[in-house]
Amino acid sequence: MLSIELIRQDPDLVRRALASRGEIDQVDQILAIDTQRRQAVTQGDELRGRRNQVSRQVGQARSAGQEPPAETVQEMRDVGAEISRLEQEVKGLDEQMRDILLTLPNIPLTDVPHGLDESANVIVRQWGEPRAFDFTPEPHWDLGERLGIIDFEKGVKLSGSRFYTMFGAGAKLERALIGWMLDLHTQDHGYTEVMIPSVVKRETMEGSGNLPKFSDTLYRDEESDLWMVPTAEVPITSLHRDDVLPPGSLPIYYVAHTPCYRNEKASASRDTRGIKRVHQFNKVEMYKLVTPETSPEELESLVADAEDVCRRLELPYRVLQLCTGDMGFASAKTYDIEVWAAGCQEWLEVSSCSNCTDFQARRAHLRYRPAPDARPELLHTLNGSGLALPRIVIAVLENNQQADGSVTIPEVLRPYTGFDTIPAG
Repeated sequence: MLSIELIRQDPDLVRRALASRGEIDQVDQILAIDTQRRQAVTQGDELRGRRNQVSRQVGQARSAGQEPPAETVQEMRDVGAEISRLEQEVKGLDEQMRDILLTLPNIPLTDVPHGLDESANVIVRQWGEPRAFDFTPEPHWDLGERLGIIDFEKGVKLSGSRFYTMFGAGAKLERALIGWMLDLHTQDHGYTEVMIPSVVKRETMEGSGNLPKFSDTLYRDEESDLWMVPTAEVPITSLHRDDVLPPGSLPIYYVAHTPCYRNEKASASRDTRGIKRVHQFNKVEMYKLVTPETSPEELESLVADAEDVCRRLELPYRVLQLCTGDMGFASAKTYDIEVWAAGCQEWLEVSSCSNCTDFQARRAHLRYRPAPDARPELLHTLNGSGLALPRIVIAVLENNQQADGSVTIPEVLRPYTGFDTIPAG
């Protein structure tokens, strides 16, 4: 959430930031509400001062055995009623202000390229070369069905479109990837693994920035108002909600695996074949809570951790810096990692690594104390997929298929799968 102090001090900066993201400019409306609120607060404070003054006079009069004039008593009643009215007005204005602020995205950092869509994204670097095949590689929807490891019809039968089932070596491959990635991040990259709920309360969704903006893409149980997470970022953001972390406790690195749920109705015409864009999927998520001055370098380190996963799997990948209009709602700066899929013949996004600065911290009241006697300050949060499935499954299958129809398992995964190859059958 943006700071009202920032909007007051530099409204033009906020206007430019919103325009760079293709968002509606609501700055004037916010400032008008803020002015009205401050006027009501000032009036209330003046009336409380008047009430306190007269109350002392009334108390002195009664101590002297005198009754205050009836008009004085009536004035105090009127003042009390007006104070109550102003308090309700301030409360209503606070709610209006909060409702608007919750819909505004984060402000891009100054080094983020400007643009309103993905055409303005910048390729930062690329690793590896796509494999040259001496046969035509199959896309995973054909490859998976032929190997008997992906079944789309059963997914549709069970749950409808954009669901799928996996069997045998396919199911074990995905499980192996999850276990290996968690071990890599905890043993080599310094993260602490957490197991967290994948169904959360409304305030947890609000804290991460998913509500109210993206309510139409989320699944929920209406009766209990519990929401199914679209990413582990959501519950991890609120792990320390309302806490004040002690001096020396930052940085904190978390990693978690969760099932993720997203309503893909808005993209019904995109990636309809295979398992690239589905309603339920698994993801390993990296998350950092850091001091503000270290968040730029922590983002680069986060991207490096995600890249390490791709390199160890020997998957060609490229890193893109997203432009202002293509970044996520809570992000101030984002890098995407895309891996090459030989059968689909396209780059697939498998990680989005973002510095959210103090945006989520302000929403979720995430604070730390820089020194024992210092006042609490907002910390910075960062998140990144480390990595997302099933797209990594797609890349592993498509890039490692052989001429005889089999698929070779990457060497780092073999201790986890227990097999080197998925045979052609």
